[in-house]
Amino acid sequence: MTSIADQPKKAQDERPWLAAIREVLDRPLTSYHILLGATGLLLVLGMLMVLSASSVLSLRANGNSYTIFVRQLIWVGVGLPMAYVASRMTPRHFRMLAYVALLGSVFLLVLTYVPGLGVGVKGNTNWLNLGGPLQIQPSEFAKLALVMWCADLYARKEKLLTQWKHLLVPMVPVCGLVIALVVGQHDLGTALVLMAVMIGMIWVVGAPTRLFIATITVVGTIASYFVITAKHRMDRVSSFLDPFTDPSGVGWQAYHSFYALSTGGWWGVGIGNSRQKWGNLPEAHTDFIFSVIGEELGLFGSLTVLALFLTLAYAGVRIATRNTQPFVRYAAAGITVWIMAQTLVNLGAVIGLLPIVGIPLPLLSYGGSALLPTLIAIGMLLSFAKAEPGAQAALKETRRSRFGWLSSRTS
Repeated sequence: MTSIADQPKKAQDERPWLAAIREVLDRPLTSYHILLGATGLLLVLGMLMVLSASSVLSLRANGNSYTIFVRQLIWVGVGLPMAYVASRMTPRHFRMLAYVALLGSVFLLVLTYVPGLGVGVKGNTNWLNLGGPLQIQPSEFAKLALVMWCADLYARKEKLLTQWKHLLVPMVPVCGLVIALVVGQHDLGTALVLMAVMIGMIWVVGAPTRLFIATITVVGTIASYFVITAKHRMDRVSSFLDPFTDPSGVGWQAYHSFYALSTGGWWGVGIGNSRQKWGNLPEAHTDFIFSVIGEELGLFGSLTVLALFLTLAYAGVRIATRNTQPFVRYAAAGITVWIMAQTLVNLGAVIGLLPIVGIPLPLLSYGGSALLPTLIAIGMLLSFAKAEPGAQAALKETRRSRFGWLSSRTS
């Protein structure tokens, strides 16, 4: 028999740096700080790169290199207070707003079909004119609304989720309606993200493997149909399979994206020194901002962006797994699936692993319609992080320490 003294002592055998990492990860507010740090860094980097990538376009279109950057700065100024408010709300508040958000999103999507209200941009009638220069893309807000509604629905049906019909009804028909409205706008890229959210939510609640695979098969078949029946989408697939067949035509964007990434080298050509943003790379400040990052900041900058998104994903999964409330678990997982799916689709298109579908990179690309719901979702995750075991006590202790420090400084 092995005595207790002969058993290996984990605390003694563990390396000091591993013990330090374990200690940090075990702290109650680790998820909160990781999420806040990764989001802040991505947002700051995004503002910097929007300024760089859009400067030439702004100068040519408006006579001012800072026009697009200032607009993005305004959107950030609007979004951060909204994220702060969301971080102060409780899960009960979000559940109360779930149906309102869903119905509001569907209503706004329907309005895009009304002549005079719906605005077409590059073949997609997915913008809504609110008067003057103000336009929004309702499908971006529909992503957050679907996550909130699905999380609330599954939380209400927690004890019934062992039955497959409660996993799919009414979730799939409602999601299908929203996706159909987006597909009707000719915006297959956003529809794919919404499909990923739907499939992700089914997976999160623990659907049987056969049901999960069947759902993926049906969604894949539907998506393939819409690709095959549209010439411009088939052209994108052809360009994806061989972007160098027609580099001056259909493959122009992919070709110049690859060129930007390949010329960046290890450390890049320097912030502001991109050559592709001078008109060679369309949508350099929106869908293809990662190409400019790769060109100006090199492989190091590109890997840093990937590391920040992985950190964001880790924080989201950590929040989802450490909470006991069903709504919080489902909502946190759904938000993480949404942001990561959109990130993967965007990056996959930029580096040539997926066809180009035209969706922005979260927190980095220009655009208020995409930024606002993403920041609100981050605020929700921050709220959920404060609900982790021991987090509230740690927050109170932090505030007490700060108050004591301020008192000692003023006395």
